[in-house]
Amino acid sequence: MSMKEAVFGGTVKGGNTGGRQFAGSSQAWLPIKNVINGVVVTRDNRFIKIVEVLPVNIYLKSPNDRQNIIAAYAAYLKIAPDDLQIEVRTMKADTADYVEQMRAFEEQEENEYCRDMIEDNIQEIGLGIASEAICHRFYLVFQYEARMKARQNTLKSIVERLNEEASTARSYLAACELEVLEPRYIDNFILTLLYEIINKKTSPRIRLPEGVFDMITTIHGIFE
Repeated sequence: MSMKEAVFGGTVKGGNTGGRQFAGSSQAWLPIKNVINGVVVTRDNRFIKIVEVLPVNIYLKSPNDRQNIIAAYAAYLKIAPDDLQIEVRTMKADTADYVEQMRAFEEQEENEYCRDMIEDNIQEIGLGIASEAICHRFYLVFQYEARMKARQNTLKSIVERLNEEASTARSYLAACELEVLEPRYIDNFILTLLYEIINKKTSPRIRLPEGVFDMITTIHGIFE
């Protein structure tokens, strides 16, 4: 199952999305109502949490550390959500930041020969070898289920309960020497991720502008 299937599920029947739809627009077919505090709310009333995990190379650990990591991971699986999915995205490495940094060094460098060397580095590494490299990003995806038992049957309580599950995962995986990322602007992080999943070809070239989530919420927001 792909990340898109994990988040969007099967065919979603049309219904009241809580906002105005425009013919031929993304609102008419995109099966997502909103993103609230890092939780995706779908049109078929599912609540999905996505967290990114930074991997660790277990083969570089000592035998004792490996056993401890495996034991800690097994402990987490015992209390993890029943529908937990581990998704891996494989994509071309993003060298834009590296090239931008090298350009800044080049502008500040006074020695002509050093500037030439930096330019060679940009062309050979940043725009050459590294541009063909790939990277992997790892995610945990799970949705709200009955056994989670939110305090109340309200949107706010369900979102809080899913975020509690994410905090639990963060605590257990820390014992595995894995870091669960906590983006400062979690809704923007999720929106960007969904954009990249849907637009695999265009997203590397066309990035979402900063503050796009605030703009969308203002115009097409569903929940205040």
